[in-house]
Amino acid sequence: MDPVLIGETLSGLMFLGIIGFLLLGFPVAFTLAGTSLLFAALGMYFGVFDPSNFGSLANRYIGYMTNEVLVAVPLFVFMGVMLERSQIAEQLLLTMGKLFGNMRGGLAISVVIVGAMLAASTGVVGATVVTMGLISLPAMMRAGYKPTLATGVICASGTLGQIIPPSTVLIFMGDMLSGINAQVQMAKGNFAPTPVSVGDLFAGAMLPGVMLVALYIGWVIFKAVTDPESCPATPVPASEKAQLKREIFTALLPPLLLILAVLGSILGGIATPTEAASVGAVGATLLAAFRWKLSAKILHETAVQTATITSMVFIILFGAAVFSVVFRMMGGDALVHEFLTGLPGGPLMAVAVVMAIMFVLGFILDTFEIIFIVIPITAPILLGMDISPVWLGVMVGVNLQTSFLTPPFGFALFYLRGVAPDSVPTSAIYRGILPFVMLQILAIALLFAFPGVVTWLPSVIAG
Repeated sequence: MDPVLIGETLSGLMFLGIIGFLLLGFPVAFTLAGTSLLFAALGMYFGVFDPSNFGSLANRYIGYMTNEVLVAVPLFVFMGVMLERSQIAEQLLLTMGKLFGNMRGGLAISVVIVGAMLAASTGVVGATVVTMGLISLPAMMRAGYKPTLATGVICASGTLGQIIPPSTVLIFMGDMLSGINAQVQMAKGNFAPTPVSVGDLFAGAMLPGVMLVALYIGWVIFKAVTDPESCPATPVPASEKAQLKREIFTALLPPLLLILAVLGSILGGIATPTEAASVGAVGATLLAAFRWKLSAKILHETAVQTATITSMVFIILFGAAVFSVVFRMMGGDALVHEFLTGLPGGPLMAVAVVMAIMFVLGFILDTFEIIFIVIPITAPILLGMDISPVWLGVMVGVNLQTSFLTPPFGFALFYLRGVAPDSVPTSAIYRGILPFVMLQILAIALLFAFPGVVTWLPSVIAG
């Protein structure tokens, strides 16, 4: 039998096998590595895989651990967890709710805005959804909001951290796309390619992030006009108006200034993402100290949660590296290349198919699992078709934001279900996210039709 056919067949079966084991509930990182090793053994048996290929893993792992860009991940996570643990995010949400409470849908609009602000400070989806679920959901229920709208707004706003900088997903994708783009350009004979940085992806994601926020707020306003009973106003008592002005300066401005300092330094080229992340981590700690919310317990809890989240992500990355080696060395990349380049419609059709596959995978896999598996396989082919790496990275980011919302394994749904009262049925949470999933699909379609929304700001900053 043809060895090429055997290798490609095993590659395809390995991909399906990983998805099957994940559906059975096995841990992600160990499933990626374990299933890959199992199929590597089969490949060795059939003579289509050389075990010496594993020799590259050591250098790859050392590269991950010494990569200065990836140091930004735990620092941004620390920043977000500190804001959440020290109740700064809670006070921010309460203040914003009072600020917009006089208008119909005002509480929901405040949740969207605070979700965007927390996204711009951390990118930690779980902490954002849980915080807003604990604070805003009871307030919205007391105000008479329909459970579907309340839960949908909280889940969707909590996932904005996947696309609004400084997103940890964009950090990993920026690092991956930078290396892949350099290899593709050198293979084409361009030995001085224009570098792609994490800062470029951050700049490219700014306008799409703002667009998503506008779409969410637009939906809330639409509901306020067409179904006023679903989101009634919650006027601030006259006795609290004077206090509200003080809270705007004490609870709203300091986190906003910190966010502007972090993002502004990155986009302005003043600091690298890692340097800005360190400023953000220290700034969040100082904010907690100034508000008398910092203690040894909070600092310990923040450090432990940061280490837990960071370890989880990097273990998945290490497991995905094993998968990538086995898949490519058995001919899986050639199989994917033939499939994508053979599609009618050229590069845009290839991108559309990859986006569709990622969207479907989002129903059953986590964001990091998808990018660590799919990007190394498909990005070299798509970038070889002269697709903009910045546009591709942002498109993937917006697409995979839906993986937190789509059942059965939408993590934002699980986070909210864990803190929602029993009076809010699970069915209401699942129904509530449907309009927001459709809004994100609309956003993907707009970015597909108008790529300048992504590429304009990076080009302006570049020169």
